[in-house]
Amino acid sequence: MLKDDMIMKTGIVHILDSSVGMPVLSDCEMEMGSDLSDFLKSHIEKFTESDEVKQCRFSDTSRVMELVQGCTPENFVQTSQEIADSLFAIMNANIEIPAGDLAVVVFGCSGTDYLGILKLNYRTSYTHMTSTEENGKNGNAIILQRALWPGQGQRLAEACVISLENGDILLTEKKYPINGEKRLYFSELFLECHAPLSQKARMDIVTKAVEQVNRKYYGDDDAERKMEIKSAIYQELEETGSLAVESVKEKVFPDSPEMQEELTEKLEKYNLADAVVEPKSEKTVKKFQKQHLTTDTGIEITIPMEDYQNPDRVEFLTNADGTVSVLIKNIGRLTSK
Repeated sequence: MLKDDMIMKTGIVHILDSSVGMPVLSDCEMEMGSDLSDFLKSHIEKFTESDEVKQCRFSDTSRVMELVQGCTPENFVQTSQEIADSLFAIMNANIEIPAGDLAVVVFGCSGTDYLGILKLNYRTSYTHMTSTEENGKNGNAIILQRALWPGQGQRLAEACVISLENGDILLTEKKYPINGEKRLYFSELFLECHAPLSQKARMDIVTKAVEQVNRKYYGDDDAERKMEIKSAIYQELEETGSLAVESVKEKVFPDSPEMQEELTEKLEKYNLADAVVEPKSEKTVKKFQKQHLTTDTGIEITIPMEDYQNPDRVEFLTNADGTVSVLIKNIGRLTSK
């Protein structure tokens, strides 16, 4: 969802500070000025356009689903209060969940209306405070503010948008300790929805499994093999814009059916053996765009993948004594930073 496509319609904010012992619920909708609208739109865009976003559906017993389905312009305030009460009860019973404010908003995007639930966890920073002294003089002081909202450039830890048309959910969340075990409380306990793996999580699992299989057969010190694997994954992403597991295992282990089978077995545990990972954020694929090398003498070399794959730019030479030389060719100009 892009912020330029959003139309913010209404919103309300509730204070969920578990240190107080009870939520401070608002009875009035917010004045949605342009600055506040831009702030909320930016946060919604940031997590919905991230590869960490999850697409999920409510369970049949979800209380939040019932509230969202019954939400109307007339009962929006009451509905938002009940949503906030439900979340605060979970927070109050689990002190590791951070305090914050809850913004509940309704907005339109590309012809569909959505209800957004944005948990704005508090951050701590310093600001100024002005006061008038007893002698009438003005005094400025620096104070520590413990209830600031996340900045516009930050990604929220827990937030979701729910389609008011079909109930589909776009969700981002973080694990916190619940009864001694780290859990995704936002989806499991609060929304009560099934949240499959995000594109970023799928990408991480596939690449980690490839690395584990390669390490088993080639060890951890074979830099050439690691570079070949990274290059193969980059090539797949460049050619198709996605990462098809079937194609990847043939490219990274072309001469070893045994290694291909072992990779399949590892990915079957996550139902990813036949998956196609489709990242849309450049951050997710950024690590495949360059080869980062460090020699045993401490020299660090960073090679853009296009140059690594071009023999007219870079060549790796194996010397008679077993050492390796890196030849960088056709340099027009050198700069120093």
